[in-house]
Amino acid sequence: MAEHVDPIFDIAQLAHVEMLSTDPAGTERFFTEFLGMSVTAREGNSVYLRAYEEAYHSSLKITEAAQPGLGHVAWRTQSPAALERRVAAIETAGLGQRWIDGDLGHGEAYQFTTPDGHAMELFWDVERWEATPELRTPLLNRPQRRPTQGVPVRRIDHVNLMASDAAENRRFFEEHLGFRTRERIVAGEGAEQIELGNWMSVSPLVHEIAIMRDPSGTRGRFHHVCYWYGVPQHCNDAAEVLREAGYEIEAGPGKHGVSQATFLYVWEPGGNRVELFGDVGYLIQEPDWQPVTWHAETDMEWLTSIYGPIPMSFFEIGMPPVGAVEPVGA
Repeated sequence: MAEHVDPIFDIAQLAHVEMLSTDPAGTERFFTEFLGMSVTAREGNSVYLRAYEEAYHSSLKITEAAQPGLGHVAWRTQSPAALERRVAAIETAGLGQRWIDGDLGHGEAYQFTTPDGHAMELFWDVERWEATPELRTPLLNRPQRRPTQGVPVRRIDHVNLMASDAAENRRFFEEHLGFRTRERIVAGEGAEQIELGNWMSVSPLVHEIAIMRDPSGTRGRFHHVCYWYGVPQHCNDAAEVLREAGYEIEAGPGKHGVSQATFLYVWEPGGNRVELFGDVGYLIQEPDWQPVTWHAETDMEWLTSIYGPIPMSFFEIGMPPVGAVEPVGA
């Protein structure tokens, strides 16, 4: 049996993602009119949005930029002490940057990068969203009424990043942030084996973050952000509504082998890929879970999509495009 290592439970959840957009008005319309999210604030060249079952101020920050891509990913810790512990661990890895006073929706935060240069931050203090009278619901465990526009998403689910070295980034998340690897894709055998992708979480979900190997060798690119419906039919409904409105569907609706969740991938007007999850897939209860390993040479037919192949663009295209400006934090 594999040696058991006591887990680190200092990271609580994926809190928000900042996405860079070449068409912020179009991106905002995509998320509000078609995915039912609401604007909570505007500041400078950024707009902040939340889904209707989210407790915090915002889960998505859209910032105008010359190229699409990732601004940063933010994680909330379990406590102020947990924040201090993770900052110390990040500093030992040499990837820490600075403390900031905060942003709209949260207090002071510690900024750092992944080994590949993706910008991230950790924080504890957070602003909780309060419904106005017209948005209140008799469902006491829901922050607001269910929106009536589009096919409304319920919460942020995960973020997927591309990296020049998937293994190095996986080790950083495991050793310094306490993530557990749930599933992985490898190619080759023995000393020649390389990691093509890793799905990691700090909860019973299969992943709050995935790291995929970038075939271009580019550092720090963004693959997608995902929002969750909880009902597979909503992926079909969203695909129909979005196609009628002229949006490009890259893949789906379908069902992943990895995570076993139903999915839809669509390109939003600002140049970024967005995934919609129709269900949770499966949950991991075992404290000694061993990562599921898929082999690219034999398992590709099943790991990406149970219902059939998805286009090569899914594996090759990240943001910003190859040869464009350097990603934030690189």
